[in-house]
Amino acid sequence: MIEETRRSIRLKEFDYSQPGGYFVTIVTHHRRCLFGEVVDGIVQLSEAGRIVNEMWRGLSERFANASADLFVVMPNHVHGIVTVGAQLIGPDGGGEGAMNRAATLGQMIRAVKAASTHRIRQSTDLEIVWQRNYYEHVIRDEESLNRIRQYILDNPIRWELDPENPQATSPEPADIWRVP
Repeated sequence: MIEETRRSIRLKEFDYSQPGGYFVTIVTHHRRCLFGEVVDGIVQLSEAGRIVNEMWRGLSERFANASADLFVVMPNHVHGIVTVGAQLIGPDGGGEGAMNRAATLGQMIRAVKAASTHRIRQSTDLEIVWQRNYYEHVIRDEESLNRIRQYILDNPIRWELDPENPQATSPEPADIWRVP
């Protein structure tokens, strides 16, 4: 048996539970368009797309140290900004305060993927929904945040140029949102 080696795309020595903003992209397995279609620059979500939308919106309810900023569910991927807060203080069994480790960005994304997959399997015949892993970018300043927000807002109207679109004839560069 050949053992597969997984190469991490995360920043080494970076604490993904520390306060900050992250631009995240998660993509469907084989980039299949499972979540709907884009019609005249507007995403028309399928049942699976509505489930993913609901799971992403519920991120801050599931994780007290996180909030979902702007996001978009596209036919075969999700772009979103996640803000991660500080560590949480919670009661331990004896009534005294105890420091709880805040959830990491990876734990949050895994939870969204797992919960949405579970719900999608209940209502469709889909088995595999997501590709392994996800892409993230640490948002370092206001200018970057604003460019990413604009990119998310524009993503549906730019679907024909989107590098994630399997039918794009002339895809634009993948990271056009980056500050030059």
